[in-house]
Amino acid sequence: MNLLSRKNIYFSLCISLLALLLFGCAQKAGEEIIALQPYDSFDKKLISEIASSLTNEYGLPCITLPSKPIPREAFTQVKTPRYRADKIIQIQKENKPDSVSYTLGLTDKDISTTKRDADGNIKSPVEKYTDWGVFGLGLRPGSSCIVSTFRLKVPDDKFRERVMKVCIHEIGHNLGLEHCENISCVMTDAAESIRTIDGVKPTLCAACRARINQ
Repeated sequence: MNLLSRKNIYFSLCISLLALLLFGCAQKAGEEIIALQPYDSFDKKLISEIASSLTNEYGLPCITLPSKPIPREAFTQVKTPRYRADKIIQIQKENKPDSVSYTLGLTDKDISTTKRDADGNIKSPVEKYTDWGVFGLGLRPGSSCIVSTFRLKVPDDKFRERVMKVCIHEIGHNLGLEHCENISCVMTDAAESIRTIDGVKPTLCAACRARINQ
């Protein structure tokens, strides 16, 4: 091994050690971190925009994990080929790195869940809501959520803004926020309509922000 190679290895080790030390200090200070988990060939530019939107809204740093295939065990075909959002969330929760607080999965595949009423029963009609396609899903409170761009790709210029709103919404659930009655708040229930997403602002209302800051 020549002297230049040794220097390069030594420099790389020093940089890695410094990064670990700095990251460790941030964790000791109690800083929460959002990890973005892209699946398959999710748009890299979109990932960067999502990270910026989340940091701007919640003041939390974001890191991007290496892309991986969407979990095959989440696949279902009750109606059409989809991936169960609740299964992906559970897998992310079980595999969340100790160094991060929340994992936001990102996919362009269709995702679904079972919609239930206040009593925990499947909403009626059952055949419609047993496997219901969704924009995103997040635990409340929790450490895992998933967002799909599949149902947001209506052919107009609102696509990217919709993605940002849904990501902010699902991380809001992870942070403990319920659906908001303020129809302009990003935490408003989408009520099964993309028009609702288009009608909200890409930010929390004052009441929701106050709950986050408690």
